[in-house]
Amino acid sequence: MKKNVLSLALTVIFGATAIAGPVEGEKKEVKTDASTVTWKAYKVTGSHTGTIALKSGALMFDEGKLTGGEFTVDMTTINTTDLEGGAKGKLDGHLHSDDFFATASNPTSNLVFTNVEASGKNSYKVTGDLTIKGITKPVTFDVSVYGSKATATLKVDRAQYNVKYGSGSFFDDLGDKTIYDEFDLVVDLEF
Repeated sequence: MKKNVLSLALTVIFGATAIAGPVEGEKKEVKTDASTVTWKAYKVTGSHTGTIALKSGALMFDEGKLTGGEFTVDMTTINTTDLEGGAKGKLDGHLHSDDFFATASNPTSNLVFTNVEASGKNSYKVTGDLTIKGITKPVTFDVSVYGSKATATLKVDRAQYNVKYGSGSFFDDLGDKTIYDEFDLVVDLEF
């Protein structure tokens, strides 16, 4: 009985100490309904733009400075915003197909910050692991934080994620049917 009381007392003391310990940082959940991810892809004959929804996300701060982040994108929401009608439906369907992002078998993509360095008062150079179609590659980009908002712009090389359709990296003699490998993501976050 004394042994049980002593064990209980030690658990309470050490448990309280662990709870009262110093806080390493603050995790701020992103408001997915108020945040946007816009993409722009380029081809020889022009470009297309669209959006994709965040499923979840958080930024980590320590004493007001950005220290980390983690995001999940809902790939099933990828859509085109510069087309209408049948052309929009055709391109949206193609983006979901195995030719592009295979969203039926890869419904999410993820980004996890691996390194954050301050590059100015409110700006940071971030390196992260980006996973698309189950393939993880490092990306580097800039993030700006102002109050409860953050913005980032990054270039993604789709060829690194086995997104082959219309890519000059995989196919020869595409001519004006070539779709460039790099596409842009513009991310506006609220937290």
